[in-house]
Formats: sequence, structure tokens, C-alpha cells
Amino acid sequence: MNPYCDILGIEVPRLEAVRHHEGATTFSLLIVALLERGGPMTLVEVAERFEQARIAPAGDALRALRRCRPARPPVWRDGDHYGLDPHDDDLDLRVFMLGLRPPRIQSPAPARPQPEPLPGPEQRLSVEELEEAWKDISLYSWSRQRLVLAVLDAHNDALRPEDVVAFLDARARWHGLDTDSAKFKRPGSAVEVRADGRWAIAPGTDALLSARTTVRERLAMLRRWASMQPDPAEVEAGRRAVEQQRAAHAGELATLRRVIVHGWPASRPEAVVLLDVGARAISTFLGEEIGAVPQRLDAYDVIAAVDVRVLLRALGYEPGQRRLADLGPPQKTKQLNRRGRTLKITTQLLIQGSCAISRPFGAPEKLRSDLQAHDGTRLRRRLEADAKSLYALYQYGRLHGAVRLRWGFLDERIPAPWVHRDEPTLYTLEREALERGVPLEVVAGSAPGWADPWSRARRCTVHRESGSWWIYLVGEDGEVIDDADVQLARIPAVVQ
Repeated sequence: MNPYCDILGIEVPRLEAVRHHEGATTFSLLIVALLERGGPMTLVEVAERFEQARIAPAGDALRALRRCRPARPPVWRDGDHYGLDPHDDDLDLRVFMLGLRPPRIQSPAPARPQPEPLPGPEQRLSVEELEEAWKDISLYSWSRQRLVLAVLDAHNDALRPEDVVAFLDARARWHGLDTDSAKFKRPGSAVEVRADGRWAIAPGTDALLSARTTVRERLAMLRRWASMQPDPAEVEAGRRAVEQQRAAHAGELATLRRVIVHGWPASRPEAVVLLDVGARAISTFLGEEIGAVPQRLDAYDVIAAVDVRVLLRALGYEPGQRRLADLGPPQKTKQLNRRGRTLKITTQLLIQGSCAISRPFGAPEKLRSDLQAHDGTRLRRRLEADAKSLYALYQYGRLHGAVRLRWGFLDERIPAPWVHRDEPTLYTLEREALERGVPLEVVAGSAPGWADPWSRARRCTVHRESGSWWIYLVGEDGEVIDDADVQLARIPAVVQ
């Protein structure tokens, strides 16, 4: 039994079979080694497995593993051991890129058979050939003489300059031809200007064959490309199938029961808060009451906490195949300048930047004082406030797919690892509201209040920048609302 591969729905891979794959980086081979084992490993064990698979000597492999930043999603670290989060959407993509699973949607077949050979330069061009070869392209790179020869050849007659230019205007996006005949009056020109001002092909010119060849070479290339393109109907059917799969998966994720666990102290909890995300209910356990926490956790599918694995181990709880969401900073540091000045990123800093909560956590000395004084009421109140701050961060990440880092001149987004790419975000709601022509109700600024989270809700409309993909929110007062400031969003029930 291999829990990683069972959840992903793939066969257990062998490191030897993947080592020569074009996407086989050190990090991806680490993932394959963990998939093969089906459980956590130390880097020393992975390096030894690399040596067995004849990838590299164990010493070289260990140095490479340490340099590849191994503790990043979908890999997690707990002490010296590294494991996989089989529910991470990035892992499924990496498994596909390594050839360990087939594509979800089969590639559609080409729409057309191979094109038939085109006529040779001895046969004159047709208007249909020019329309196909020049449709919506720029002809600035073509000589003006060659353009005129091709048009005159297709019409098999002399034409007025304005008729030639009008023909090009109707088919090509850009061209450099005008009605000035002076350029064709020099000796040896392949285009002659007749007494009535019309343009005609000079008798016996070799440039005509070159013009025909050039047009048909482009036509052959276009038809060859078209023969390799899939049927648009099949492409659209595949796109709809992918959207349906994502929508179905998003519906499954929406039904998961989620809980945020906050323990203090984290290494050896003497107080634990459970915050039910769906019911928005809080339960606090002190002292001997903590023994009931593992049984309560059995009711949930997703468990979120700061250093979630460390906390669950301290509580003596084995999560099994449940989804674990680590609310610690997804990125530990941020380099500020070229001199190497570095900012340490903390959960507190992310809550302040994302949710505008100035003091998200209570002072440890006050918590310790309350614990020693056996003041359970005040301790519960302080710890529940901390859990609400974690809840605000968790919900912000779910709404945006990222958390916000704000410090001094910095204002950046860091992807939230607890959000699957199939889950709807603020952009999803904005796009739906724009397509339906309905307003959006948002709470912007600081995190909403716990008792009535929608008390500061305001209606806004979604606008699209002309000629752009960018969409934005405008409040009833006409002011643009920064997406990053939005804490809650929904389509009002009266218009659903």
C-alpha cells in the first residue's frame, strides 16, 4: 500500500525509469523518490537511493539535495524527514510532466488531411490564392513590385493604381503600396505604366515567376500549419470538459469540513482552540480537556494550523490521509536589496499585511501570566482572539489564492499553499459578476468583525479595461477598490 500513489491514482514509479527524463531535476527526482517510498525520508536516505539508481554518488547527491531547497511545496519538512502532500495541486502537475500519469484530456486530432501540392510557377495566380495567402497579415516586407505583379497576375489584366491598392487594403492588414507610378518608370521595371496610367506586367519579365513562387510558398506553409491544427470543435469540447472537471472538483472541495487549530505553547500545548471554519464556531480546551481534542479532530477533512504537523504530533494525533494546511509563512525570507539585507517573514507579518490586524497575537508573557494565575476566562479570550486572526488569514488566502506581504516599500503577493487552483477566488467572482451584469458585495479594508462579518459590506460593480483583460471594482461612490484590500466577496442573494 502506497498512500501517496493511491491518492494520486498512479502506479508506484521507479527512480531508475525517470532519471533520464528531460524534466528530471534534483527536486523532481526527490519527489519521485518519495513517491516510490510512499512515506517520509531523510535527505541521507534519498541520497543513498539516488546512488542505487545510478543517478549520482551519495555524497554528491546529498549536496545537490541540500542546495535545491527541498522543503518547498509539494514537499514538507518535519525535523530531518521530508514527505509529500499528495493533495497539493502542483504535485499532480509535476507527476504529469514527468510522464507518470496520462493527460486528463486527450489531444484532439488534426482537423484536416495533408494539403495537396500547389501549381508550379508556370501557372498564373488566382484571386482566391491571394485572399488566402494575404489574409490579415503585414506585407511591409514584400517589395512593392512583387505585390503589384501578384495582383495583376491574378486579374490577368492591367489595372488602375487605385484598384490595386484597394485590393490590398481589403485583404492585408498593412502594406507599403501607394498609387505613385514614378517608382515603376525606371528602365528594367517588371511593371510598366501605360499611357492611360494603368499598371501592367512588362512582357517577358522573370520577376513574375518569382512573385508566383513567393505567394505559393506562403500558401503552402499556411495550409501545412492548418493541417496540423486540431478541430476547433474538439478544442472547445476539451475546454468545456476541463472546466466541468474543475467545477466538479471545486464542489467537492467546498464540502470539506475545515478546522483551524491553535495550540499554546505550540511545542507542548496547555491550551488548544478549535475554530470550525464552516460553522464559525470556537471551542477552547484547557488542561485535561485537551485529551478530547483528537476525537474532535476526527470530524474534519482539513486541519489548518501554524506548523500543523508539529502541533498534531504534540497532541498525539495521527492525521492519516486528511489534508493539512500549514498557516506558517509559505516563504521564510525576502531579500530587500543587493547588499543582502533580508526580511524575515512571519505569520504575524502576513496577517498584518493581508488582514490589516495591527496586533494579531497576544503577548506570550500575558498568556503565561493568565495560565499561571489559572485565569481560564481571560486565557480563553486571548487564545480565541489569536485563532480568529489565523482564521482571517486563512480566509484571505482562500479568497485571493495568495497572502499579502506589506513592509515598508514592499507590497507583494505570496501564493497560499492551502488553496487549490480549482477553488474559486475573487477573480472568479468578478468574472462571473461581469458576465452576468450583476453587482458584487465586498468587505474591504481590515478583517471583518467576528459577530457580523458583513456589517461593512458595500456594493460595487465590475468593469473591464477597454481592449484589455484587466477587470476592476468600482464602489457606489465611484472610487476604485483595490482587489488586495478585499476581505470578503459574494454575489448578493437577491440577484443570484
